[in-house]
Parts: sequence; structure tokens; C-alpha cells
Amino acid sequence: ANTESAEDVDPDASVDEEEEDEEEEMPVEEEQIQNDKLLTSHADADTTIVFTTGEEFPANEIVRFLVGFTNKGSQDFTVDSLEATFRYPQDFQFYVQNFTALPLSTVVHPGAQASFEYSFIPAQPMAGRPFGLVILLNYHDTEGIVFQTAIYNQTVTIIEKEEGLDGETVFMYIFLTGLVALMLFAMYQVLESRTKKRIPVKLEKGTGGMNDVDISWIPQETLNVMNKASPKTSPRKRAKRAAGVDQ
Repeated sequence: ANTESAEDVDPDASVDEEEEDEEEEMPVEEEQIQNDKLLTSHADADTTIVFTTGEEFPANEIVRFLVGFTNKGSQDFTVDSLEATFRYPQDFQFYVQNFTALPLSTVVHPGAQASFEYSFIPAQPMAGRPFGLVILLNYHDTEGIVFQTAIYNQTVTIIEKEEGLDGETVFMYIFLTGLVALMLFAMYQVLESRTKKRIPVKLEKGTGGMNDVDISWIPQETLNVMNKASPKTSPRKRAKRAAGVDQ
């Protein structure tokens, strides 16, 4: 039974399986070689970077930078694209935010220079956390060999920028202030009108009769003399008396 089973086994089957395993491993090795080539810079290519908005990276704000490319060789270089990504600081193979690549297709002749501007906006949820910023420049030579230079590869912190008062907020404060002032003025008018109604009007009175005068301090003898004196006559009576005397 064991002999039959051994005869039934096809000797070419193990060979085919080994060839399939080798074929499956080959593409992985080729991809690794291609990735290594993409990450290789050319010795005749010199690059620089300047952040025009400063080396602070506020969340939800535009970050701009300029990339300079200098061809120090004897053949042309064609700059293909410029790209930027935020990556996990502990593992730069893990992408957190991938920005759109900027197509360039710019030919840089030997001894010439070229500059390129790129901008991106860090997402708001990334504020207050560190991330790896990787900026890559892709280019190729006249033979079609592709190169890639990591212009910037550092860990940065996305900051939370303090926002000032915008136009809508200022208008809201002005409106609320005017509304409060109007309410206070209305309350003042109401209180003033009620106060005027409650205050009585004082009328000045002239000197009353003798009954309103305290004469207790006058000696009794003087009072008796005053009572015996004749009362004052009115102007009419005086006029009549004067007329009788003339007659």
C-alpha cells in the first residue's frame, strides 16, 4: 500500500510548487528594488526648502514653502512632482494625512536652478499632536531613471492657533451693547415718570392772620393797648371820609 501511494505521487508536483513559490516571491523583491530606487537621490541634484509662513504648523491654516532645485550635472533633469504627507511619528510607514501631489513637469538644464511653491492645510483634529512631515521631490534624467529626494523628513507639532475676534463676533457684541443700552434708557424713562407723579407740588402760602402768629411772648398790657386801638380802614372808606371832609 505504501508503494502504491509512492508511485501515485507525481515527482513534478513538488518541483512545480517550488517554482510557484519562487514566482510569488519575485514580484515582492522587484517592488522592494523599485521602492529603493524611488528613494534614491541623484548626486548631481541639489535641493533646498524654505517655509514662507514660518516653521509653525497651525491647524486649519495654510502652510506654504518653496523648494529649490539645482542641476549640478551635465544632463537635463525633469522635475515630475512634489508631494507632502503627515505620518505617524513612531512609524513613518503609516500615513496619517496624504496631501495631493503637485504635478510639475519642469525641465532643469545643467547648471540651472528652479523653484517650486507648495501649500497644504493640516487638519483641525491634528492640533496639539506631533506628526512626521515628509516632503518628497520626484524627478528623472534623460535616460528615464526615476529619482526621489526627501527634502524634509522631521517630526513637527501641529499647534492650536488662537483666533481673534472676527467680524461677526464684533457685530454681535455691538448689537448686544446697543440693546442693553436701549433697555436701560427705557427703564430710566419709566422710573422718572413714576417719580414725578409721586412728588406733590408745594404751594407757597403768604402770611396768615393773627391766629397763626404766636403772641404769647407779648406782655398783656401791650396786648390790651393793641385791642383798644381802632382797626385799620380800607382804602374805600378812607376815600369816602376824605370826600366828606371836602364837602
